[in-house]
Amino acid sequence: MDSSHIYQQIVESIRNDVLAGNIKPGTSLPSMRKMTEQWNCTTGTIMRAYQELARLGLVVSHVGQGTRVVEHLPEHNQTPLRRAALFNRAEAFLLETMTSGYTPDEIEQSLRIALDRWRILSREPEHVTPDVLRFVGSHDPAMALIAAHYHEVTSGYSLQLSFTGSLGGLIALVEKKADLAGCHLWDENTDTYNESFVHKLLPGQKVALLCLAHRRVGLILAPGNPLGVTNLADLVSKQVRFVNRQQGSGTRVWLDAQLSLAGINPSLIPGYEEEKMTHSDVARAVSKGHADVGLGVETAALSFGLDFELLTTERYDLVIPAENWEHESVQALQAWLSTVQARAAINHLGGYDVTGTGTVTWVS
Repeated sequence: MDSSHIYQQIVESIRNDVLAGNIKPGTSLPSMRKMTEQWNCTTGTIMRAYQELARLGLVVSHVGQGTRVVEHLPEHNQTPLRRAALFNRAEAFLLETMTSGYTPDEIEQSLRIALDRWRILSREPEHVTPDVLRFVGSHDPAMALIAAHYHEVTSGYSLQLSFTGSLGGLIALVEKKADLAGCHLWDENTDTYNESFVHKLLPGQKVALLCLAHRRVGLILAPGNPLGVTNLADLVSKQVRFVNRQQGSGTRVWLDAQLSLAGINPSLIPGYEEEKMTHSDVARAVSKGHADVGLGVETAALSFGLDFELLTTERYDLVIPAENWEHESVQALQAWLSTVQARAAINHLGGYDVTGTGTVTWVS
């Protein structure tokens, strides 16, 4: 084999392993002798490869100490190859799962659910760049779908998701820690969503409510609903194990209001204090038998193959202060949500009414 071709292979192989993390910073590379045996080439070919790696800023060589990977990788080397390495891992995962009989839709949906769990672990990213739009607020499965499309529809912007609940999202807007918030807070006095809470937390500000969708909310149940749970009163009368959403979430606000209106004491509901941060976590708890019933969106129930008993349909809005509204990334998002393609993609998840998706209501 041509020595120049071997040299390039060696460089690419080591560079990929370094950037993928398979070879850790500070690690010594194999000696010249071992490398010549491994690649069946001359010492000069290995030396040329190591010199090229040093030129790229990936390794350093010292007389008598051999060649080591640098402690801090140069930024210009990291992004393309790290993504290439990640792509290769993703390809391998897809091959394994599809060979096992899973469909691309099932795999994509499962990955979104898994990513949602990780997104709640880091609520305040350390580094925020101008090409990142910060979303904080209530969990919704469609937001992961939007984030996946966002880079494409906004010509290079990315959407950073942090799920903290509806109130948490509005507070993040107040504290300038978010550019837009996800909210579905029901006001029992007016029987409306979001407007009154925006008035309370962002008084005097002009704010856009960009409708994501209307979504179906109800009881998430084991397949076949073996305990016959159909309403909130059954949570007490049948003494089923319940799993709740966290305080501050729109779902929890609605539930507590409904329990109060029905005269149901929350302390009599087994598991009422058991809280989950996302609808997916509620559905997962039911699917694993950790709970008999939970409250959440139909989309989450469908994702886990569970039964669902409809209780209400609510409006989920993206809350965007006027100062952020004219930003090109926000305008591109609103334009995309208004398309047939976006509505079809959200509707495909199940449990949504997308008639109002992309429409805007102003609050001031």
